This record gives sequence, C-alpha cells and structure tokens, in this order.
Amino acid sequence: MENKTLQFKTNLNCGGCVAAVKPQLDNAAGICHWSVDTNNKDKVLTVHSEGITEEQVVDLVEKKGFKIEPIHN
Repeated sequence: MENKTLQFKTNLNCGGCVAAVKPQLDNAAGICHWSVDTNNKDKVLTVHSEGITEEQVVDLVEKKGFKIEPIHN
C-alpha cells in the first residue's frame, strides 16, 4: 500500500474532543501520524496513512460520535 496524506473536515473543536478519538487513532493499524487543526474553521484532521483507507478513518471517528467527511483537493 502506498503512503498518503488524508484530510477530513470534522467537528473536533477542542482538546477534549481530540482526546476522545486519540486512543482509536493512535492504535489504528495503518496510521503513522495524525493531527487536528482546531484553529481552522473546518477543524481539519490530517492523517498520514500507511495503508488505512478514508472509510476506515471515517468509521473510527464516527464511532466516537463526531462528524467527519473527507476533503478532496
């Protein structure tokens, strides 16, 4: 699988929200690094993928009760 950077618009708007999804994203196979820009109006989640798909990331975040949608540039 190729390594790529995935970006998503979310409603992770504070440290508590980010902390809620941290265990899932930290332990997900195929993610080497991730971050959320809570200062951006779209609360952009950036995932550096080593094989995880957009759908898998969306599923992980939605399971914690947050909104997420892929950003395609």
